[in-house]
Amino acid sequence: MIEPLYKAMIELTNGKLTSQFMKKFSQSKLSKNVIPSFSKLYRINLQEMKRELHEFETLHDFFTRTLKADARFIDQQKNSLISPVDAVFEDFGSITDTSEITVKGKIYSIHEMLGNEEVLKKYIGGNYAVLYLSPSHYHRIHSPIEGQIKGRWTLGGKSYPVNKAGLKFGKAPLSKNYRVITEIKHAEGHVAVVKVGAMFVNSIEITNPKDKIEKGEEIAYFSFGSTIVLLFEKETFIMEKSLPLPADIKLGQVLGYVGKINS
Repeated sequence: MIEPLYKAMIELTNGKLTSQFMKKFSQSKLSKNVIPSFSKLYRINLQEMKRELHEFETLHDFFTRTLKADARFIDQQKNSLISPVDAVFEDFGSITDTSEITVKGKIYSIHEMLGNEEVLKKYIGGNYAVLYLSPSHYHRIHSPIEGQIKGRWTLGGKSYPVNKAGLKFGKAPLSKNYRVITEIKHAEGHVAVVKVGAMFVNSIEITNPKDKIEKGEEIAYFSFGSTIVLLFEKETFIMEKSLPLPADIKLGQVLGYVGKINS
């Protein structure tokens, strides 16, 4: 009963007009008035921002804020792979031989998520990590590792919530939502950074068009709460054992290590 009701409510509130209104309001001068309340509600750390609160002209401007240069420590171990975002590290697991993962009890198709048969082949038998960003998080996305950008592509249309309720009751949001994918070739293999849009505002902006990327270098930003799914090529990634899931993590924190792993 709960799942059909949830889906019906989302369909009613997640239409084109609703999304356009939310996007227009967040980018309007009028939205400046809600920034102080938004900041207090989500307990935003004002000390780490580059700009003062009163300097932001719109809610969108505030939501996509940048941080001071020393606000995050980027781990520089040669074989470490870092979190590309501030987030809750929700889940980690294996990609099956049938290109599926299971998150919060729901099965998702990596084939559908990537939309590319040739790219998919590299990740069969590999691993995945799910990082959830709430409205309270810093929403700029950085590269998890040094490497060469092998491709960037966009898939999907309407987006459903990616919070806990959305993952449980939604229409496979991780593989069906609007998403922008960046694939990176690093020294030990490949990693796909799947940036998943959230309800109402399908806004994922690429900020770095370079083909060569450094670990911790900014690549994009989200508008409003969203999710990152990292896909790791088979036998190339070991998760950091000290992370109990779910775990609150920061940009630059070690998620694990890359290297050829004997099966």
